[in-house]
Amino acid sequence: MSATPETPDTPAADAALAGLGRSGAHRTLTPAEAERMAEKVRRVELAISLVLRVGVVASVLVIAVGLGLMFAHHGSYVSLSGPSFRALTSASTSFPHSFGALGRALDQGQGRGVVVLGVLILILTPVLRVAVGVLSFAYEKDAPMALVTLFVLAVLVGSFFLAGA
Repeated sequence: MSATPETPDTPAADAALAGLGRSGAHRTLTPAEAERMAEKVRRVELAISLVLRVGVVASVLVIAVGLGLMFAHHGSYVSLSGPSFRALTSASTSFPHSFGALGRALDQGQGRGVVVLGVLILILTPVLRVAVGVLSFAYEKDAPMALVTLFVLAVLVGSFFLAGA
């Protein structure tokens, strides 16, 4: 039967553990350190929740403005049973499918371009949340997690460009 050796309670062992940092060794935090860590975690959680809330609210507002523009330019859409509404909701209706087409639609003040912009904001909100995660791990001085999260962010951003190719 093999017993696992316990870490000795000596100043040398404490110094060795302190030098390990976040490599898996755990040490008991002092009350002041625990309070500082809890404050850092609270700040990060507030930043992440703020990013998510602002992203969703901004998206809803932009989509509402786009729908308003669509109904303002095409009053016949108000009748939900008319041919104009059916044409708007059909699969063949042209919505911007590239950044260039989105830019042209926004330049022309087309409501559907504004709606697509709102959807794009909604899609980018979690990506921005991952970016805040990178910054939060850097703020907490957790380099391995910051690097992993940065890799995830690079994959997310790269997927947007690869999807358009």
